[in-house]
Amino acid sequence: MEGQAEYCRALEAYLCRKNDGHLIRIVGPSFEKVCGWAERGVPLNVARRGIDRHFERYYAKGPRRRPVRIDFCEADVLDVFDEWRRAVGVNTGAGGAVRERHESLPSHLERVVARLTALRSGNGGAFDALVESIVRELDAARVPAKSLRGAARAELLARLAELDAQLIAAARERLGEAGRADVRREAEAELAPFRARMPQDAYEQSLAACMDRVVRERERLPILTLA
Repeated sequence: MEGQAEYCRALEAYLCRKNDGHLIRIVGPSFEKVCGWAERGVPLNVARRGIDRHFERYYAKGPRRRPVRIDFCEADVLDVFDEWRRAVGVNTGAGGAVRERHESLPSHLERVVARLTALRSGNGGAFDALVESIVRELDAARVPAKSLRGAARAELLARLAELDAQLIAAARERLGEAGRADVRREAEAELAPFRARMPQDAYEQSLAACMDRVVRERERLPILTLA
């Protein structure tokens, strides 16, 4: 229970900062709800990203009128947790189907191109050159993607996976040795609740995927692959 209390206090403090210093206590039913997240193994960083997602949507609706309660963030927290589980290959054993999202290939490419275009720093470095190359390739593929079927579609999806791996590798290289070590520590902390029941090979695969996810988040990289 002490670990759950610390988990709740950490999210309470984070929510307070998101609410511009207005403290909304996590007590009673809200405490039980957040303890449920901890029992499922939702990492703190994942829960914080879910809270961030809720606030992004809240801000998009216009000026805020009242502080946000933690209960309102649950759907976003669990959505982000589902995404995290898919990304790192972790089975929490908690049951329930992972939420599936469907997006057309042309729409996906359009969104990815927009995200990548915003990434370019204009300094002419190797990373910018790679991003520019990927943007040109995906931009050219957007219109033909509308009519792709069968093997041709599969070929483009495979190419997206290749480009995604190249982008992550370049971003990881740009972080430097100290940055990569920090990424590993964060990934290990996220997987810690599941480590004891994971075979070593499964853990290594999940750790590598989790490190890629941390790099993607730090560098604000879009996911090029389409599920």
